[in-house]
Amino acid sequence: MSKATHSIIFLYKLQNLVILGITITAIAFGTALLAIAILVAISLNFNKSNLPVPAITRSRCQVDQEFVFIPAGEFIAGSNSTERDYAYRISAVAAASKPELVPQAEQKLRNKRWFAWESSRQVLSLPAFCISRNLITNAEYQAFVKATGHRTPGISEKDYQQQGFLVHPYSEVKLFLWQNGNYPPGEANYPVVLVSYEDALAFAAWRGQQDNYTYSLPSAQQWEKAARGTDGRYFPWGNQWQTDATNWSGSGKWHTSAIASYPLSRSPYGVEDMAGNVFEYTSTLRKFNLKKSAVMKGCSWDDLPGFCRGAYQHTRPIQSRHILFGFRLVRD
Repeated sequence: MSKATHSIIFLYKLQNLVILGITITAIAFGTALLAIAILVAISLNFNKSNLPVPAITRSRCQVDQEFVFIPAGEFIAGSNSTERDYAYRISAVAAASKPELVPQAEQKLRNKRWFAWESSRQVLSLPAFCISRNLITNAEYQAFVKATGHRTPGISEKDYQQQGFLVHPYSEVKLFLWQNGNYPPGEANYPVVLVSYEDALAFAAWRGQQDNYTYSLPSAQQWEKAARGTDGRYFPWGNQWQTDATNWSGSGKWHTSAIASYPLSRSPYGVEDMAGNVFEYTSTLRKFNLKKSAVMKGCSWDDLPGFCRGAYQHTRPIQSRHILFGFRLVRD
């Protein structure tokens, strides 16, 4: 074989090696770029999901009169023994048919430990938030039902009895049942009841689709601050019970009332019905008797005075549907 032929073969092999080297380099470079792109994408997604949600501003909250801006800052939450003793006492006075029976009534309440589950009195701090001025009404909920086909508020007699708490005669429940997609006559501006925690979330999601805001239920702490203000008052109006301040068992109505009917139940921030009318679902969840349960705030139209304090709370399963339970929203 001639030297020329050897040179040609050598150059050919060298060319192949160069091409192979370039190919390997390109593949490695491309793989590296792909890996970097994936890492960047993951990083961006991670950072996006973990960035703090911007605090709601007053202007964004109050684009209409439906929502109230609650400023960031400290407030007094929970209760102490002095407040709870007062709650037992005023509840007993309201429950007893005769003055001499007040001590007995108070002892019964204490034996049930109605107010024993309240958080201790403490100073907490919350970011600013935006809460609906009023409870969600029958008319508002009906618009949601018509738009989505979601079930109407209601519950069968069997299911109502099986819930096993705060059981009223089903004849009372019938007064709140919807018929043919319609709420009880004349109650457009009454708070919707007989809805579950999950129904409330479905309404919130639908509401957000209408105006591009995000809606949810208030947390128990948000609700309490909105109801009490910053000074730890027992009721929206102050520390002394007033029989005409709200719709409670002593009002004689034994039914829900139209929203914003009791000016004294308006909180220091201007949020309506923050005592009486209906208990309210919050987004705060706990396990109770192995069931996922929502913390309920407020009090209802058949409750005693001590239950109408901002510090009072209890839990109910998220599937509950009751004539005493309603809800309001927060706007993010």
